[in-house]
Amino acid sequence: MLRQKVEELLQGALDERTDLFLISMDMSADNHIKVVIDGDNGVLVEDCMFISRAIEHNLDREEEDFSLEVLSAGATSPLTMPRQYAKNVGRHLEVKTKDDQTIEGKLDEANEDGVVLRWKTREPKPVGKGKVTVNKEAKIAFDDIKEAKVIIKF
Repeated sequence: MLRQKVEELLQGALDERTDLFLISMDMSADNHIKVVIDGDNGVLVEDCMFISRAIEHNLDREEEDFSLEVLSAGATSPLTMPRQYAKNVGRHLEVKTKDDQTIEGKLDEANEDGVVLRWKTREPKPVGKGKVTVNKEAKIAFDDIKEAKVIIKF
């Protein structure tokens, strides 16, 4: 009963703020509610407060005791939804595929099917000695991604 009410309140808040989206919502047996959100333009503390208030102010602690935690997806959290990829175009990603390949490159494109990563690498010249810089590209379908993380470069 409480879970359903929380889900309805959460959905109402997300309908009101279409720039925010849900990553996960968990509820423990002792009614600890943990909501993780992300946003097309990032997430501010005020955004977390907006979601928290939308839920908390519409529940009665006299009826059922609960605790509520609203968090933003962290910078080092794996990307889990296609919408997260779109907001990270231009950043460097490390993608682990389901066939255990690791590809690191700049996220150049994200569409409804998957992503395009581009990077440069040094390879031996086809003829003669030495190496040459080569531009590489990988198109990866969302179904083939096991895990993807943004690489923070300084």
